[in-house]
Amino acid sequence: MATVLHSAPKYASNDGVQDALTKALGSHVTDAREEHGEIILTVARDSIADVLKTLRDDHAYQQMMEIAGVDFPGRAERFEIVYMLLSVTKNHRIMVKISTDEATPVPTITHIWPNAGWLEREVFDLYGVLFDGNTDLRRILTDYGFEGHPFRKDFPLTGYTELRYSEDEKRVVYEPVQLAQDFRQFDFISPWEGAEYVLPGDEKAEAPPVDEPKVTEDTEDSGAGDKTDAKAAEKVSAKGAPMKSAKPKGAKK
Repeated sequence: MATVLHSAPKYASNDGVQDALTKALGSHVTDAREEHGEIILTVARDSIADVLKTLRDDHAYQQMMEIAGVDFPGRAERFEIVYMLLSVTKNHRIMVKISTDEATPVPTITHIWPNAGWLEREVFDLYGVLFDGNTDLRRILTDYGFEGHPFRKDFPLTGYTELRYSEDEKRVVYEPVQLAQDFRQFDFISPWEGAEYVLPGDEKAEAPPVDEPKVTEDTEDSGAGDKTDAKAAEKVSAKGAPMKSAKPKGAKK
């Protein structure tokens, strides 16, 4: 069977792309590198709208595929916002990053790509990042009454509240999280390997000190002695009765 050769590559080469885009964007770019086969441009936060418009209009990156957030709690600007662009005509992708903190809003790009509205809402919902100019910045994945932002690294894995359908009230009710067991302190150490915690019920047991061997100082402690030795020396007949001496009582020696 003949091998089918495709005229178009799976994806376009990155050769020269980084230098060309860095030169075109100028001072807006703070860092540029190639990682995992993709060009990554880090730009100034206030320049994001101008940068993305230039990439769309002048460099044929027609589609904004995704907006993602990343949380780095140890940084002064803890959040990274990542824009993923696709050029349909070039068959090429790039990533553009900016950073911000909890209080500083990011310029919206809904006037460049309308589909960014929902994606900015998702980042706002999960990370709490604000987008200046987005006129519909509501929660989109969690409920409207949800408290906190669940993709932040300091958000507890169990959350703060849980919901269920109440047969009594015939509606969904919210309640504080109540854990059946302590999920927050897993240590995966076997009790036989010296775990520091005490399992439920173990506090009632008083284990003998292992460094003090238990000994029997007196015969009374073990039940040994002349009386025990004499009883052990008695011979038992086949019927289970003790064997008597052949000499009658009172007989002379």
